Amino acid sequence: MKRYSTALLYTLLTLTCPLAHADIVDDAIGNIQRAINDAYNPDSNRSSNDDDRYEDNRRSDSRQYDDRRRQLEDRRRRLDERQRQLDEDRRQLENDERRLEDDYDRR
Repeated sequence: MKRYSTALLYTLLTLTCPLAHADIVDDAIGNIQRAINDAYNPDSNRSSNDDDRYEDNRRSDSRQYDDRRRQLEDRRRRLDERQRQLDEDRRQLENDERRLEDDYDRR
């Protein structure tokens, strides 16, 4: 009985091995055909998970860029306003200084 089961097991393995290899080869050929098709038809409607993830990352990066850009523009506007205020203060100070000198010279 042991020899019979060993022979049967050996026969089954021998028969299924080429089928398993054929499956692997068939999958590989299908993947190659898809890759060639994608290379020649990049505008096809086929949407893969990699493409979706890439687009999601790109959108996220774009939103982060836009947010950061707005923050920098706001900061620039605040700095410009502070600079205008400082310039105005400087002019006022110079005017006050001239008046003081003029008043001193009159005496």
